[in-house]
Amino acid sequence: MASVAEADSVSDRGNVSDVVGMAVLGACAAWALITAAAHDGRPEGVLLAVLAVTAGYAWGRITGTLLPVAAPCAGALTGLGLAVSLPQFAPGPQFTTPLGDVGATAALLTLATGAACCAAWAATAPAVRVALRALAAGIVATAAAMGSTAGCALGATVLLCSLAAGRMRRRGPGIVSLALATVLVAGACWVIAAHALPDGLALPLEDRLTPRRVQLWHDALHSVAAAPELGVGPGRFGELGSAAPQALLHDGKPHSAPLQQAAEQGLIGLVLLAGAYCWVLYALWRTPRPTPIALTTGAALTALAAIATVGNALSFTTVSVGAGVLAGLATARPLTGDLPER
Repeated sequence: MASVAEADSVSDRGNVSDVVGMAVLGACAAWALITAAAHDGRPEGVLLAVLAVTAGYAWGRITGTLLPVAAPCAGALTGLGLAVSLPQFAPGPQFTTPLGDVGATAALLTLATGAACCAAWAATAPAVRVALRALAAGIVATAAAMGSTAGCALGATVLLCSLAAGRMRRRGPGIVSLALATVLVAGACWVIAAHALPDGLALPLEDRLTPRRVQLWHDALHSVAAAPELGVGPGRFGELGSAAPQALLHDGKPHSAPLQQAAEQGLIGLVLLAGAYCWVLYALWRTPRPTPIALTTGAALTALAAIATVGNALSFTTVSVGAGVLAGLATARPLTGDLPER
């Protein structure tokens, strides 16, 4: 009776996280429509991203339940294949520093590494587990060979975090650490955009990030100050005469997900974006899958958040789908009724 009651409790917690997630994603879509109507914006990009995450999450939940090892392995190989076969995701000049060739390439390689590590933890045969970890290491090596600095560094970080997660008995401290890391990266981006750092520290960072990117971030802060409630409207950042020369706005984006969200959809939009990330961490905390899988997925998605904070990786549908798939795989409920580790 106790085990049945505990299984029901796990199911109830999973239902709560699902309801919260759908509410947050629905609010993101609704707010994009509201801000677009207020400023004659174009919400299609936001709606497509929400749809991509939702579809990927549903696919991950289904396949993760039916094929807990094969599904993440297939996801890792698919992400690797896309990154190798489509090295240029967008035409025109790219912000190559510090993201390597393209931020989307680094994001896909990082997600692929996380998926391979999750597949390794889901496997029970030692030989299969070693082979899948070798696949993860191979993806990191591929990122280095492709010149994707961020993909190599963050993929290696995810692999090391996955190995360390096997020694952690409780996932709560790990989830909190991942959230703090994301806050630090986003806060650093905001401080750099506001030119609030001393020159001795700001100049090396700006050289590394490129002055063009920092100027775009600064323009995004100006847009937030001008319209903090509703923003300037989805898709309109590059249209409203920012301080940066228009020639710098190759794609009309500030190349920072939080700054773009705040500039185009106001501070409420920024809160909703943060809420979506917090929901993912909450779902990983409550997932019935083993702790190493939850923490490995959290590390991969946190690495993606770091890439998106200093680039436009989330503007690509393949990345949004990949993030949703990985989150779905890590929160899938096993058919056997296994309970989470204590």
